[in-house]
Parts: sequence; structure tokens; C-alpha cells
Amino acid sequence: MTQRTLQRLIPSIAASDGAGVKIKRSLGQNQHTRLDPFLMLDFFGSDQAGDYIKGFPPHPHRGFETVTYMLEGHMLHEDHLGNQGHLKSGGVQWMTAGRGIIHSEMPQQEAGLMQGFQLWLNLPAAEKMKPAAYVDIAPEQIPQLSLPQGQVKIIAGTLQSGAFQQGGPIQGLSTDPQYYDLQLDANQQLTLQLAANHTAFVYPYAGSVNIQDGTAQRTVPQHHAGVLGRGDSVTLVTKAPVRLLLLAAAPIGEPIVQYGPFVMNSMAEIEQAISDYQQGTLTGEGAAESIKLAH
Repeated sequence: MTQRTLQRLIPSIAASDGAGVKIKRSLGQNQHTRLDPFLMLDFFGSDQAGDYIKGFPPHPHRGFETVTYMLEGHMLHEDHLGNQGHLKSGGVQWMTAGRGIIHSEMPQQEAGLMQGFQLWLNLPAAEKMKPAAYVDIAPEQIPQLSLPQGQVKIIAGTLQSGAFQQGGPIQGLSTDPQYYDLQLDANQQLTLQLAANHTAFVYPYAGSVNIQDGTAQRTVPQHHAGVLGRGDSVTLVTKAPVRLLLLAAAPIGEPIVQYGPFVMNSMAEIEQAISDYQQGTLTGEGAAESIKLAH
């Protein structure tokens, strides 16, 4: 196996989105902090209601996928067609905006901790105008495995470590995403296999993690995206307990033009998206489809 090494760090920055929700943004701060096909990664986490209570009122999307992973808390998703979905602690919503969707994500709590992630994942040009689709994944639908080194939740893709493998509920997408939430104990070492051609990074959100690099180790601090080089495996090493995301997906290799909530391949397509939104034709006709989960 060819070990992936740590290529660079992207520190998260304090920002706000929606109606003033406080976030930490790593990927997506600007065009230089995208990792094809990953467009953006936001972490939100606070037990102060004022940091999240106003939520994300109705807003449009076109041309990519949003993945919301709720660690703690309760959000209600609603779209322009009247569909509703409750996103609770440990659950995931995987939404393909495609041609267009107008939706909101609003807190269903007035106090307590709300914590989680939103990931933006690009779509290839051939899929940017397909009908919107989404799925709400309940916590019990996400495999959670006990390993000698700790625990792992498999949200997308197939986790492989040596001869062991286990698939998650999201499979078969064109970018072939792998999305794992790892909780590792102190003084552990874990090697995971990754598709050799995939873009990959780690994001520790409670503690830090080391990436094995030959005989040395390089540290990815808390709330930094650690961009990994090419290879078919990565070795994670801990000194203290840590929780982190490990994400990988196949790069698309197409031009990216972004204007706020629209991500297309050309400025003409962005102008068309803005015009469609202004004229009320962003979403096209028909209901949003349902993404089928892997069994």
C-alpha cells in the first residue's frame, strides 16, 4: 500500500451563515480552499441559543449536493414543495440540489447544544440540472462499528481496514464519496484504505490527530482540514482521544463557477440560475425525488 501523507493544513475561520448562525468554515473560504469535488465544510457548535436560533430561512441551491450531519440537536428541513424532514442527533440529510431547490433548515430547540457539519459536494456538469433529490438518514441506519482503536460511523462509501470492510447507507454516487466519523482512543494507530484516485482530507473536531509520514508523524490540529496526498491508505495516530471526520471522493476535473448558492461550470450558467430564480423557474416542474439507501 502507498501511504498518504499530510500535504497542507486549512485552518477553519469564524464566520456566519443563514440568519446569523455562527460557524467555523475550513473548506470553501475562497476558491483556493476547495478540494475537488469538495466545495465547502462548515462546523457549527454552540450551547448558546443566540448562536443558532435564527437558523437558515428559505434559500435556493443549484448544481451541487449538501450533506448535513447533526451531532447534537434538532433541525427541521422544509422545501418549496412542502416536504419536511426532522434532522436529529446522529442523523444525516443528503440532498442533491440538482436543477434547483428552495429550502430552509430551522432549529427545533430554544436551548441546549446544537452541533454538526454541513458539507457541499460538487456535481459533474451532466448531473447539475437533474431533478432535486434527498434522503433523511436516521441514526440507526448508519453503521457504527467498534474497533480495537475506538469507534467509527460509516455515512457513505465502504470502510476498509485490512481484510475487514463495511458499507454505509450512501453508495453509487458519481463522485463515490467516503464519509466516516471516527472516535479514536489515546495511543492508537489505525490504517484505512482509500481509493487511490480520490481527493481526501481529515477534520479533527475534538482533539488532534497525527498522520503517519514514513518514520515521522505530522499533526492535524483541532478544527483544521488536513489535506492528504495521493495513495491508497492513510494511517491515523493518536496521543489523546480524538473525534474526526475522514472524507474522500473522486475529483470531477471541470471548471467551477460559484455565485453564492449556485455552483455551475460557466458564468452564463450562473446568470441563467439567477434569472431562473428571479422568474420563479429555478426548480422546474415535478416533485423532488428520493435517494435510495444502500441495503
